[in-house]
Amino acid sequence: MSQLHQRVTALLSEAGYRSDEPLAVGLQRRGVPPFSLAQGLTATTLVYAASLSKQMTAACAALLTQQGALDVDSPLSYWLPQLPAWAGTITLRHLIHHTAGLPADHKIDAIIAGDPDRTSSGVIQALTRFPALDHPPGAAHVYSNAGYVCLAAAVERAADLPLPEVARRHLFVPLAMPDTRYWAGPDPAPPGAAPLVRPHPAPLSLGDGGVWTTLNDLLCWGQALNADELGISALLQTPGHLDDGTPLDYAWGIGVRSHGGYRVYRHGGGWTGLRALHAWVPELDLTMAVIAINDHTERRIPVINGLLDKVTS
Repeated sequence: MSQLHQRVTALLSEAGYRSDEPLAVGLQRRGVPPFSLAQGLTATTLVYAASLSKQMTAACAALLTQQGALDVDSPLSYWLPQLPAWAGTITLRHLIHHTAGLPADHKIDAIIAGDPDRTSSGVIQALTRFPALDHPPGAAHVYSNAGYVCLAAAVERAADLPLPEVARRHLFVPLAMPDTRYWAGPDPAPPGAAPLVRPHPAPLSLGDGGVWTTLNDLLCWGQALNADELGISALLQTPGHLDDGTPLDYAWGIGVRSHGGYRVYRHGGGWTGLRALHAWVPELDLTMAVIAINDHTERRIPVINGLLDKVTS
């Protein structure tokens, strides 16, 4: 057993994972074959990515911005005119950095509670029922799934294509991520995917979630961002700010952190019975990820932090 295998096995045990719990952990540096440790899953098992999808939605927006097809400082009302008048005070940039002041996700979920699939159209329709925002746009950073559903809708209108096709053409095919796709149903999961815990199928909304992927493809994605293969890494990794200039530690669908003196970009994903965490370190040309199903805890965090300790020490 390699030293790395031993270390990852120890990290999983220290975090409280049993050997019979389905999960996959991997990391990769450029020029070195990827390392993975999987139990109950494989590095090619198709799994729900949950909020890891946000960075891919943001990447589609960044590419369209670079092409001049999307202005992130344009008002949301231009792209979603069916929303109330408050949409005229929100820009797409507010959505990207979670500063739009949209109604809290739990309020939206209460309206669409009868829709077990939680579709994009259901989320947007629920937003039309709110006469006011929770707070003024640009005044606070409040994580919003609904904001990324709206951003995805703007991407679709700017590209004149469904989001799954935008991402397939501009992200997944060019980066050789053959198993990754946005999934909007009607079935709860793509064929061959690892099922989630019943009775909680993955939601079918796109933008905030919607991506199904594999450990191998996630490592490929991180390495592509490290190498700037799409030409948008600098933009994606630029932290946002409030309207008064207060800096944020959140970029384009990506959290911005530091570890061991290195800049680390990371984001988690969670749904009932699913926990994922993805991180990459451009200075070390390194990416890593952990995916666990039938998991309702935050044990993924010490696993990733332990890996970062090892590689940054």
